[in-house]
Amino acid sequence: MDDERNEPMNSGRPKTTKRWAAVILGAAAVLATSVQCGTANDGAGSAQPAGSVPPSQSSAASSRPSTSTPAPSPRAEQAPTPGCESVIAGMSPRQRLAQLVVVGVNAGDPQAAVKLVRDQQVGGIFLGGNETALLRNHALDEVQRAAKVPVSVAIDEEGGRVQRIDALDGEMPSARKMASTLTPAQVRAKAAERGRQMRARGVTVDYAPDADITDQPDRDIVGDRSFGANPEVARKYVLAFAQGLRDAGVQPVLKHFPGHGHATGDSHKGLVRTPPLASLRKVDLVPYRDIGEYGEIGVMVGHLDVPDLTGGTPSTLSAPAYRLLRKDYAFDGPVITDDLGAMKAITAQYPLQTAVLKALQAGADQALWSSGGNVGTVLTTLEQALASGDLPAARVDEALTRVLAAKRACG
Repeated sequence: MDDERNEPMNSGRPKTTKRWAAVILGAAAVLATSVQCGTANDGAGSAQPAGSVPPSQSSAASSRPSTSTPAPSPRAEQAPTPGCESVIAGMSPRQRLAQLVVVGVNAGDPQAAVKLVRDQQVGGIFLGGNETALLRNHALDEVQRAAKVPVSVAIDEEGGRVQRIDALDGEMPSARKMASTLTPAQVRAKAAERGRQMRARGVTVDYAPDADITDQPDRDIVGDRSFGANPEVARKYVLAFAQGLRDAGVQPVLKHFPGHGHATGDSHKGLVRTPPLASLRKVDLVPYRDIGEYGEIGVMVGHLDVPDLTGGTPSTLSAPAYRLLRKDYAFDGPVITDDLGAMKAITAQYPLQTAVLKALQAGADQALWSSGGNVGTVLTTLEQALASGDLPAARVDEALTRVLAAKRACG
């Protein structure tokens, strides 16, 4: 969901008013300390949001100049998370695999979300559309009680066309509007305020900020969701927004790697093509430079064909795309796919269970589909692949460790 995946299941609002899809990754709490998502900052849980992180350095840190072709950044430093091995050892193969999926739920049907988590023990849920029942009256508390491992709760809350809690907590300006009217410090403060509102409602992950670089008209597929066409300036705002969310204890997820801003087409309608990799490095990939400065974040990979990198395969299913992020940009946090179940860039070529398997094989840590359903079929396919060796056990454990660490579910 290139994040017009704001066309979630059972949503009646057209995607041009607000919208994606799905991931996952959680700044969730340690199960032993409190039932993370639904209780934090809402008067019914721990005094401090579990999974929250200390304020990171000032957004001014991103202002140093770079060459037009940036060198790979130093490896992002991640605090070691003890205890994952013992947590993983206590899981069955199916339970391990379930942690690697993020499934869309109908935010207007809390009991269906509870049943999904209780029956399937998925790692994350995604709330799309404009229904708000799951975001009110501590409804997410019951979802967390159904989870043996804290479940991450994700929404798209970028501002502008893409926001989910505006009916509850007021509207937030688009990224383009914020960049033209506010300083990075003010954007950080605004994101922190929004993050506290999300956290109080039980949300632990925000599929934002949009790190795409573009000068498209406002209503184009990226358009005003971007902080601008100047990559150095945009990076300052992306960093500030991400830091604000982290200040509030919500995990930010940068999207859509390796960059949708200069791609041709709309991945909701088919595979889109970006400029060559050398061009992406100079412009579209600048926000991912020195990625350790962001602190603990996630990254969403888009359904993008980079001609000299992915060779016609969507980047969500392409091992070279994940290697680019891991090696050249030194990212060691959790990586989630864009929506695998509602975008024709994927669905025109692969059934859902095949797409999920291919994404995990390629290097994704979590696979997202906003449409919901089919969880049993997907998990059975993954179990069979794990048993046969088509999905290596080491790949599963690597992804699972990142997912659990992001949710503070180890140690």
